[in-house]
Amino acid sequence: MVNQERAERGRALADTKTLVHRGPLWLVPSASHAGTYVVDLATEGAPTCSCPDFELRRTPCKHIHAVEFTITRETTPDGTVVETRTVKVTYKQDWPAYNAAQTHEKERVEKLLRGLCDGIAQPPQGKGRPRAPLNDIVFAAVMKVYGTLSGRRTATDLRNCEARGHIAAAPHYNTVFKYLEDPSLTPILKSLIEESAAPLKGVETDFAIDGTGFSTCNYVRWYDKKYGREMKAHTWLKAHLMCGVKTNVVTACEVTEGDRHDSPEFAGLLATTKARGFDIQEVSADKGYVSKANSAAVLIAGATPYIPFKANNTGAGPAFWRRLYHFYQFNRATFLAHYHKRSNIEATNWMIKSKFGAALRSKTFTAQKNELLCKVLCHNLAVLVSSIYELGIDPTFWADNADAQKVAVH
Repeated sequence: MVNQERAERGRALADTKTLVHRGPLWLVPSASHAGTYVVDLATEGAPTCSCPDFELRRTPCKHIHAVEFTITRETTPDGTVVETRTVKVTYKQDWPAYNAAQTHEKERVEKLLRGLCDGIAQPPQGKGRPRAPLNDIVFAAVMKVYGTLSGRRTATDLRNCEARGHIAAAPHYNTVFKYLEDPSLTPILKSLIEESAAPLKGVETDFAIDGTGFSTCNYVRWYDKKYGREMKAHTWLKAHLMCGVKTNVVTACEVTEGDRHDSPEFAGLLATTKARGFDIQEVSADKGYVSKANSAAVLIAGATPYIPFKANNTGAGPAFWRRLYHFYQFNRATFLAHYHKRSNIEATNWMIKSKFGAALRSKTFTAQKNELLCKVLCHNLAVLVSSIYELGIDPTFWADNADAQKVAVH
């Protein structure tokens, strides 16, 4: 059975990319990066492709469809091209709820963020000038990131927030910059991200995990002996995220340097989500996370892992590992039906980057880390606004202990 979505993407590849034909082999450019994949039409039984999607599913991928579409395209004697187009699959959108969420998002975000910041404890006042309220500083930093403007150009928005009573006084932009460089702000922002996801505990039961990179304004330079000149490239940070697959809300986040591997962050993200009271039933992740430890952590949490095995993996090991391996090998269609939910983490990464930017403005590592956490928090607040209109929820923060301050500086 032809997957209509992949067929449509294959048609788009054939229309926009140049496919190279070398005997029975076709070189098909990747749609997402500069590489190419090899489609072999001479394979007995059915064509094969070197892409990860085909390796996992063993069914025609978009690259195979692109080749088939290119081959079956016909040119008539008068020069016109006759082609057969697939039907694009669309999904119903609740436009009234979507329009209401979009047109009221900013004012709702301000109110939700104020409710979150009310749970931040003010650190003890030491010697010197009185400090600005920490919850106002955090509010200002998040709204700066939400507006995607510089600190100076955000000043007008902060004065408007002051006039609406969300903060006592709009802080100076240099004050916001200074606090973003404070490592004590990092655990506060992480707690706010987790708390912002809490109102959706009754909605989300299936989750996906992945990491995604954000570029910085810093460069790393080195001398390349092969080319005889100095080379340079942007440094980048990686956000490791766990999200609910229904609303795309981020339930746990960890920020590391760009070369940090994904798999070691899996257990921490899972534990954080579980500790926040989510009823975890399924966890999906790509094969970069496959390991006995990660699978065991999901099972201990009372959920089912849907993590594909690598080609060199075997079923040797504990009973649970053998059971998962054989389920993956002999119930592939059922496995893929659940594993497909993993694509929602890719959508979450795209939502954050497209709305709040894929680059970080800050100069130091700590400030970049805090800025990235602010982006994730802004995403969660936008998700909550959509859920207010689409699901009819009424978010309440710090409900488990309303009399106690939930976040404090240590």
